[in-house]
Amino acid sequence: MPCLLLLSALLSLVLPTVSVKHENFKTCAQSGFCKRNRAYGDAATTLASAWEAPYALHSSSISFKDGQLKGILIKTVIPGGEPVRLPITISFLQSGSARVTIDEEKRQKKDITLRHDSKARKERYDEAADWAIVGGLDLSKGAALGKDTAQGTSSVRYGPNQEFEAIVQHKPFRIDFRRDGETHVTFNERGFMNMEHWRPKIEKEKQDGEEEKKEGEEKKPEEKENGEDESTWWQESFGGSTDTKPKGPESVGLDITFPGYQHVFGIPSHASSLALKETRGGDGKYSDPYRMYNSDVFEYEMDSPMTLYGSIPLMQAHRKDSSVAVFWLNAAETWVDIVKSKISANPLSLGIGAKTDTQTHWFSESGLIDVFVFLGPSPRDITKAYGELTGYTQLPQSFAIAYHQCRWNYVTDEDVKDVDRKFDRHRIPYDVIWLDIEYTDGKKYFTWDAHTFPNPLEMHKQLDRHDRKLVAIIDPHIKNEGGYHVVDEMKSKDLAVKNKDGNIYEGWCWPGSSHWVDCFNPAAIKWWKTLFKYDAWKGTASNTFLWNDMNEPSVFNGPETTMPKDNLHHGNWEHRDVHNINGMTFVNATYSALLERKKGEIRRPFVLTRSFFAGSQRLGAMWTGDNQASWPHLVASIPMLLSQGIAGYPFAGADVGGFFGNPSKELLTRWYQAGAFYPFLRAHAHIDTRRREPYLPGAPYTEIITQALRLRYSLLPAWYTAFHEASVDGTPIIRPHYYVHPGDERGFTLDDQFYVGSTGLLVKPVTTEGATSVDMYLPTSQPYYDYFTYKIHTGPATVKLPAELDTIPLLLEGGHIIPRRDRPRRSSGLMRHDPFTLVVALNSTGGAEGTLYLDDGETFDYQSGAYIHRRFVLDPTTNTLSSIDLGRKGPKTAAYQKHMKRVRIEKIIVVGAPASWEGKKAVRVKDAVGKKSEVEMQFHEGEDGGARWAVVRNPGMAVGEAWEISF
Repeated sequence: MPCLLLLSALLSLVLPTVSVKHENFKTCAQSGFCKRNRAYGDAATTLASAWEAPYALHSSSISFKDGQLKGILIKTVIPGGEPVRLPITISFLQSGSARVTIDEEKRQKKDITLRHDSKARKERYDEAADWAIVGGLDLSKGAALGKDTAQGTSSVRYGPNQEFEAIVQHKPFRIDFRRDGETHVTFNERGFMNMEHWRPKIEKEKQDGEEEKKEGEEKKPEEKENGEDESTWWQESFGGSTDTKPKGPESVGLDITFPGYQHVFGIPSHASSLALKETRGGDGKYSDPYRMYNSDVFEYEMDSPMTLYGSIPLMQAHRKDSSVAVFWLNAAETWVDIVKSKISANPLSLGIGAKTDTQTHWFSESGLIDVFVFLGPSPRDITKAYGELTGYTQLPQSFAIAYHQCRWNYVTDEDVKDVDRKFDRHRIPYDVIWLDIEYTDGKKYFTWDAHTFPNPLEMHKQLDRHDRKLVAIIDPHIKNEGGYHVVDEMKSKDLAVKNKDGNIYEGWCWPGSSHWVDCFNPAAIKWWKTLFKYDAWKGTASNTFLWNDMNEPSVFNGPETTMPKDNLHHGNWEHRDVHNINGMTFVNATYSALLERKKGEIRRPFVLTRSFFAGSQRLGAMWTGDNQASWPHLVASIPMLLSQGIAGYPFAGADVGGFFGNPSKELLTRWYQAGAFYPFLRAHAHIDTRRREPYLPGAPYTEIITQALRLRYSLLPAWYTAFHEASVDGTPIIRPHYYVHPGDERGFTLDDQFYVGSTGLLVKPVTTEGATSVDMYLPTSQPYYDYFTYKIHTGPATVKLPAELDTIPLLLEGGHIIPRRDRPRRSSGLMRHDPFTLVVALNSTGGAEGTLYLDDGETFDYQSGAYIHRRFVLDPTTNTLSSIDLGRKGPKTAAYQKHMKRVRIEKIIVVGAPASWEGKKAVRVKDAVGKKSEVEMQFHEGEDGGARWAVVRNPGMAVGEAWEISF
């Protein structure tokens, strides 16, 4: 028997991991509303000009007031039949964005009958905006109705200088959104709009000899009436579960075209390329639409439109020097088809002068048609406008952007303390150690296992000695066990999700039988806050933070590993209506709880979430879920994180090393090198994997990993500055090529190299086994300096860079100034008062500039002026480097600046120094009060293709004050 166990253990180390179980998740053909909407679009395409779209805007219903155009769309079901009235509102916002909302009057007025005596709400779900939108809805005072429009159309001019225009065609209904007279976005160009209206179910009489259909048995697809497939209108079965659909068919669909745009990006999260692919089949294309239905898809496959853990229905379209976008605000299951149509100017042009239109088709199972349109014109304009609506990313505590060490599971409090000591022994920096579910007493959250974690406070104290933190997992499933105070309170207060009959829902997750807290309920949030107080969850401390996992929600015995769609939430909304928002509501409750753990202790919360929706960026970080220890998963992590950034959720990471399986030492090392450039940097591993803390691989791997982590720590000032920028204007923290160089068509689809903030750092992580070099594309003619050797590369060109195992291909574009801290410490908290180094990389004209943002990295005092924000500029005409204040004074400005007065600039490195500086021995320094002095400068001639560089040590300036250095 021992030999068999040993053999089994050895096989587990070498056998390939099992990939995703496709049979557990629907394809479009297995999703009733997806199949119906695709068929609807196909029918319209087949009929072409003979297709008569059944939607028209009733001209006499149109009104325009205070930036809003309102009216009634009429859906003609059958000639002479009762028309379906659909109220439409087109809002023109002060920000320059537009919003189109379409509802259904009969459901709006609750003038429908539900089947099965359902307790569900009769209306279409209209509260998604309450969770996703936090601002930017002020109506435009300057929007104006056009006067000279063609008959059967209405037009509205809006936006900055009224350069935008919406032209609404009444019949068939269509909207063109124009910028500077050119159409950039079109709604319903192909006539795919489809709003499945309420209708009563007509029970058909059973014919003689016809067998009774069993519960859950679907009609055959060919059973149709009026040309429509009714087989999944009234109920739908999958994986042994039946969805009762008390409201009948209620899906919404719309085609959205981007004329002249070949590339579209966004709608994360999918394990796919940054540039979205076509979805109607063919070489290199997908056959299924991109799906957004937050799901627990562990060991997900690569290059797939399959749904993953989170959804942000924001899509950008980009062409040379122009970006536009749409935001589909719907929390139900959603699919998006993409096709590209190439149109030549004339048949004999051989493609010259041709343009490509990207045609998309969006459909959701329920809810409203609620779409925002952003007309750019730049990618930065898009992310800023979207952030005004849904909020910008949280400015996290500084520890949160340092290194996190995690596995399922550190098994005892002594294990945690031992790992902590070993990091110190090997001089490897880290900030946070994590606990997965095994720390609890029998998977009961807010408890500790008394045998394995008998003294959690002593564990916290050891971590705190080096300013380190602990993150503990809390999931939304609550163990259904008598005498467990959390579940007893949740039941007694009636705060759990209900089943379709209105009784508490019971499902299966890690603890076994479980109930789910319903965080759509304000009373549930209020109660949830009480559980996190130090005197309630004993054993936690001020350095305890949170991880919300399994919040899609994951239900092991549920359809598609989640809740039944006919479950009921607060307000009797069906789960189908709110599914993609569900995870965000749970994080919102946890975030709120961390703000109130102790009276007077108000610090920025840190919460990691797996499930997310538009707006989740306000609440913390996300990660890409249960990946695998394989090279393809390392490759996929980069476009996945870039997609998160352009979709407004930049605080994102992937499990370093891969969650499932055991990485080779080379893969582990390369993953740390890549992870050092993830906005959220955490290593994580499955309970069945070998231990792989960075001190374990041995030489040379441990040393190389340590250097990658120290590089991350030295650059934390630049990272924190990038996080601040994202928190005030929505700019991604890591940026794809098209975002930084929107006019460079050669780089639009690049997704294996990226820029870090506004630093000019361009990195291409090595993601190929055995690689010793990489090809990196340089878009401009500016000098690009190797970050480590200062060797000069120039573009525009693709250059080959060395990439031995100990080398990260990292370049610094000329024209930038990077702040960093060069003293190695055990944690970021111990660096708080360390001095700064400025790396000044000169451009082709001898200039450079950069910024530094700095605050206490912990509290909200920065909102009262307790921060330092400086711009550093080297003016090539005067050879003067100066520090300029970008901050605004507040009630706490003076105290913070006094506290930071001793934090200084200890070194300035000028890369690309001009030859004329050779022979200079000193520079002139003028401090904040005008006092002048001379400080030694050392000039170095470049070697082996390296740039000349100069160093000024200890110039004596405080980082938060004005100063000048003349070279």
